[in-house]
Amino acid sequence: MSRALPPLSALLAFEATARHQSFTRAAIELKLTQTAISHRIKELESLLSVQLFTRKQNTTRLTDEGRTYLECIRPAMAQIAAATESVSSVHDNRLTIACLSAFAAKCLVPALRDFRQRHPQFELRLTPLAPTDRLEQREFDVAIWHGLDQWKDFEGQRIADEEIFPVCVPALLRDGPPLRTPADLAQYPIVRTVSPIITDDWPVWLQHAGCEQDAFSSEIYCATLSFSMYAIMEGLGLGIGRSLLVRDDLAAGRLVAPFGLRCTSPAGYQVLSRPERSALPKVHLFKQWLLAYFAQS
Repeated sequence: MSRALPPLSALLAFEATARHQSFTRAAIELKLTQTAISHRIKELESLLSVQLFTRKQNTTRLTDEGRTYLECIRPAMAQIAAATESVSSVHDNRLTIACLSAFAAKCLVPALRDFRQRHPQFELRLTPLAPTDRLEQREFDVAIWHGLDQWKDFEGQRIADEEIFPVCVPALLRDGPPLRTPADLAQYPIVRTVSPIITDDWPVWLQHAGCEQDAFSSEIYCATLSFSMYAIMEGLGLGIGRSLLVRDDLAAGRLVAPFGLRCTSPAGYQVLSRPERSALPKVHLFKQWLLAYFAQS
């Protein structure tokens, strides 16, 4: 096989066809004819000396070799696309915001209407972050992350100080047994945000409350904070709320805090940017707006 790299046009045709399992839909997406898609797939198959698709009775399926090849090239294509967008958007008005999902849903997206009214010239692009992501490998103009005020490769500002405390929907307390002390939590289902590398703030709050308990008899485990927030809002149990995430729901009565005891968190939500991008007008304006918006509200 030739060691020459396949044409990008052929790789794009292959990826689109594999995703849609249809030459016709791939052609529509790429604004080509079905014949052009077919030619590009054949070109790639000839270069690789393997068959990538089986075609029977108007159905298109990846072969085992095609599936393996797709899994190998997809990350590289995604990196090329992200790098291209990143470089091309440095000097234009496209603003790419990477954000943790829970903050995006509860705080950022509801606030963006105000930003768009003030700065309608910007084209916003939102992309999700996971707590397990490595920020140095992600492309963005600004990122909203959660952690301590320590950033090796980024310039960051804390959006707001944070407190943590148990929250739940009012109906859970109304229909459940009395909840007067932390020890009474043993009678309630508890929502936990726990994954192989992430532990939630229940142990911190319990220690702050002087309660030696570190586990509950009835626990619902969620792999992400977003899932935990959904579970809490649906009345599945009590969970630990971060003050910035639950403030609107507390104010509207959708959530209640059964204990007056709150624990100040050393961590908090931060807005980050790479030093080489911090001086860009779009990055400066967004960070300035974000900090002012949440300081005011």
